[in-house]
Amino acid sequence: MEVKQSKAKYWALCFFWLVILIILVIFYRQFFWLALPGTVTYLAKALDMI
Repeated sequence: MEVKQSKAKYWALCFFWLVILIILVIFYRQFFWLALPGTVTYLAKALDMI
C-alpha cells in the first residue's frame, strides 16, 4: 500500500520559482533560463509526474 505524501511543499516551491521566473522575464530577460528548470521540476513533482 502506497502512502500519500503532501504536495504542499512542492506547490510552494513551484510558485516561488514561478515568481522568480516572472521577475527575470520582466527585468533580466537574458537570465530567464536560470529559473526555468526549478519551475518545471517542482511543477512535475507537485503533479506527481516524477
